[in-house]
Amino acid sequence: MQPQRIAIIGAGTAGLASAIVLARQGHAVTLFEQSPLMSTVGAGILLQPSGMAVFRHLGVLDDALALGARVTALRGRLANGTLLIDSAYREACAEHFGLGLHRASLCHVLLQALQSLPVTWHMGATVTQLDVDDDGAAVAWTGTNGSGLARFDLALVANGARSPFRPREWVLLDEPYPWGAVWAILPECGTLPRDILHQYFHGAARMMGILPTGAVPEAPRQPLTSLFWSVPAAELDAWQGSDAHVAAFKAEVRMRWPAASGWIDEAVQGPAQFLPARYRDVVMTRFGAGRLGVLGDAAHAMSPQLGQGVNMALLDAWALGQAMQETDDLDALWARYHALRLPSVRFYQFMSRALTPFYQSHSRALGLLRDLAFPWMYRMPWLRREMARTVSGIKAGPFAELSLEAIAQPVPGQLPEGVPPG
Repeated sequence: MQPQRIAIIGAGTAGLASAIVLARQGHAVTLFEQSPLMSTVGAGILLQPSGMAVFRHLGVLDDALALGARVTALRGRLANGTLLIDSAYREACAEHFGLGLHRASLCHVLLQALQSLPVTWHMGATVTQLDVDDDGAAVAWTGTNGSGLARFDLALVANGARSPFRPREWVLLDEPYPWGAVWAILPECGTLPRDILHQYFHGAARMMGILPTGAVPEAPRQPLTSLFWSVPAAELDAWQGSDAHVAAFKAEVRMRWPAASGWIDEAVQGPAQFLPARYRDVVMTRFGAGRLGVLGDAAHAMSPQLGQGVNMALLDAWALGQAMQETDDLDALWARYHALRLPSVRFYQFMSRALTPFYQSHSRALGLLRDLAFPWMYRMPWLRREMARTVSGIKAGPFAELSLEAIAQPVPGQLPEGVPPG
């Protein structure tokens, strides 16, 4: 596509990655971010092989590997010690692994790539109006540096699950998820294997996760661990500043999962360490048309059960770049984008919606069924392999997969990672 003036609303994962891809293709990119500063606060995320392929495409994978923690498997246990989940990345591919990463580190590596690109920034800018017609998009904003109004050839909405800029006629579902979580970033857990995402379950209403998270740029030699505790959304506010809730949590861990209790008793000091996370279900019939596109959680927010949110956002950026470089026709652009993204998004939204009640609900029946069936499922080689492929983020439907080799190809005009210029 010929160079376009492109507005990106939101500087999260989808917004930053899309800005890198599009600016390298020669488009004039303007980023609007509501926060006055790029925040270093955030939970740990698990970058899957699909997300790492996009990182290689962007030329930032080596930087992420230097900060992240390699994760080789996911293991989940019941209070009686039964191994409920046993999913190793090698079941999908011998070279596959996950990368535990602090959100601040993810943001850092993307911002580093943007520094050398001619991107216009509006920080502390709240977009107040977005009007799209056949000729372009008008963006109005107000913020710390005043107000403004500008027209663009294309507008990309990437400002999260609660975005007000999704066209209503494209939305099938937009509602808060009934469960959330509290999470904390803590010093590295030294009492459990450091290359495993550990999960602990009791019924469908109790779930704890311990994720190796690597380090942040400010302290690259201090490895961290993310602690995740599932909580009904209606109870999240009660956790704020509540010593009683923290004490009850620690007591339950000591009773049910003593293997993790020593580290938690030492690392968790009080409620100030925990922050709440709320989730939404967002299902759309389309992600773009004409002069408007919707990316990341704004387009397909879902429960974090399969750990795909960041990876899906990165794949959105990659797919948009592919579509933009293939055609100058807007209808053809969005047709290509949907062909690249809809099958994968639909698959993961279905799987997330189907599996989440087994882990985040008050259903005793589903908890019992899971505890009886899942250990046997993981003994079946085919199912074990399919679950590893699903977790890896490479599925594009029940019987189709993404090509990580194709995704990892550099952005046109960019040297492959590790290749010096000249």
